[in-house]
Amino acid sequence: MALEYSEKYIKDILQEIETIAVVGASDNCERDSYKVMEVLIHHGYKVFPINPLHQGKIILGQLCYADLDSVSERIDMVDVFRDKDALIGVTREAINVKAKVLWTQLGLVNYEALDMAKKAGLKVVMDRCPKIELAKQN
Repeated sequence: MALEYSEKYIKDILQEIETIAVVGASDNCERDSYKVMEVLIHHGYKVFPINPLHQGKIILGQLCYADLDSVSERIDMVDVFRDKDALIGVTREAINVKAKVLWTQLGLVNYEALDMAKKAGLKVVMDRCPKIELAKQN
């Protein structure tokens, strides 16, 4: 079953949010998570890289955190670059930190996580890339 989202739904989310946690962030400029973070920062979002392997490092000028709970500021959106099996745990963390949006990257769909996030009141976008969606809006 393909997930469909209206252009308005996506556009409204990208206009409403200010802060984004990128779960699975990489310090490797060849990785998609790095490239997406770069675009998000360029578009004026405050970005929090999340990766326990890079905790305490600076990625694209931003301090990297081990997990969502370690970020003391409000997180509006959680953008996930992890495998499908990690998504339930990330969704629980997103709910716990009171994020407004759970977003998963291209190819990443988990219906259990989708249901869990929606029941907790989060908006959900799966199998999309915010870098691509932002480019459509210009």
